[in-house]
Amino acid sequence: MTQDLILETRGLTKEFKGFAAVSDVNLRVQRGHIHALIGPNGAGKTTVFNLLTKFLQPSRGTITFNGHDISHEEPAQIARRGVIRSFQISATFGHMTAMENVRVALQRKLGTSFHFWRPEASLHGLNARALELLEAVDLASYARTLAAEMPYGRKRALEIATTLALDPELMLLDEPTQGMGHEDVDRVVELIRKVSANRTVLMVEHNLSVVETLSDRITVLQRGQILAEGGYAEVSQDPRVLEAYVGVEA
Repeated sequence: MTQDLILETRGLTKEFKGFAAVSDVNLRVQRGHIHALIGPNGAGKTTVFNLLTKFLQPSRGTITFNGHDISHEEPAQIARRGVIRSFQISATFGHMTAMENVRVALQRKLGTSFHFWRPEASLHGLNARALELLEAVDLASYARTLAAEMPYGRKRALEIATTLALDPELMLLDEPTQGMGHEDVDRVVELIRKVSANRTVLMVEHNLSVVETLSDRITVLQRGQILAEGGYAEVSQDPRVLEAYVGVEA
């Protein structure tokens, strides 16, 4: 049976003044999977994310989403297709409550982001959906809390809630557990597992225990190229991967 691919890149390459940050990357993300993109520092993971969301234009190669060639589309077009990167709307507004942050994201989805002249009462219709999203990420009790006053792990959960408000078909999560303690990591891992139920997730993540726990498939990058692919058991025993991460020769 043919795999149902939601995202595929062919020969994806990005060069900066002759230096190939990403070189001939053929990435295949299956619909409904949590797919992890890992690799040592400088491997090209963030550049790949920037190419997929069109914050960078590829030097060569193609990007296909749901069968459509999106290689030359603009970031706003990509977002409207349902490809949402966490940081696109994750810069939470510290002076606004958690509820207000999610409501702003809902306004973007409705195309009313810039209706500043509308009375606040007109936005109350979004409150029920905003509260649903906060409940989905276990933040209902923080609805009236200013984002700036929320603990770091809870703030990252709020970022995921605002991402969900844009109704993504493919969520790109960039280091979702970075800088967290164990308790927050565990909470966010469960949150990612929960929100991935009806969508596809592609994530860059350094924490290999998180990768092991969540990922259906893993792509390992090194020096801008794919080094290995497969499930965690397979990839974690690959001598090339071990050498890339810890300099151990098998």
